[in-house]
Amino acid sequence: MSTSSGRLSRRRLFQLGILGAVAWAAQACGLSAPEDQPAEEIQAPFPDAAASPTEALKILYNENRQGFYIRYYKPFPAVDKSSWRLEVAGLVETPLSLPLDELLALPRTRLNARMKCVECWSARSLWEGFRYEELARLVRPLPAAQYLHITCADDYWEVISIEEMRHPRALFVTHMNGTLLPDEYGAPLRILLPWKYGYKSPKAITRIEFHQEGGRGYWPSVGPYSAEGDIRQGMDHPLDIGDGREARPIAGGEITEY
Repeated sequence: MSTSSGRLSRRRLFQLGILGAVAWAAQACGLSAPEDQPAEEIQAPFPDAAASPTEALKILYNENRQGFYIRYYKPFPAVDKSSWRLEVAGLVETPLSLPLDELLALPRTRLNARMKCVECWSARSLWEGFRYEELARLVRPLPAAQYLHITCADDYWEVISIEEMRHPRALFVTHMNGTLLPDEYGAPLRILLPWKYGYKSPKAITRIEFHQEGGRGYWPSVGPYSAEGDIRQGMDHPLDIGDGREARPIAGGEITEY
């Protein structure tokens, strides 16, 4: 996926901020970093955003909302669902521009899962949406296609293998807790990979390109995070249990203990 010089400049600025915050974040999580602990285990905070909502235009930004925090790469206007299209291109037989109503008509799967953030918190929700196979049926990927390169409305990007998207717990999400996915949590479309940290579950998706080659997503490119994003053994503060005040040990992988 090509990147503009402007994106690279932002990347460098965020990189400087993230690396300087690593020690603080580990301390905030109540963790100590052993000498053999990989850098990806040290939780660094997302950058704070100075923007705030206005009556004229809803701006999405980072907020420590009770029960489930809101995190985005940068502040941005909420997606207009009436004009939004999911652009699907790359190594496919049938490139498409799909409106939301066509995605909502696809067979829907429910998934009760906890999303774990590298900031050391998690939250459980009932997610609904469609499986990768439904998208593949529409666009018919070419045999050479191995990866999805995903672009989001806030200019965030991520790379996920098709093999991972075929996992039985992987989901393209359109609904959350019985209603359409809220703007704050990634409307109109996000991905959920519950065995990986939240940065591997891109939100407010606008474009998906099928590629033969993989790559590193945004946060692994600028901070001390693994490209794979698999949840590792450590600690967690579930926001939906005791408002996140209770620290719980986790074994790594999808959190299923609570």
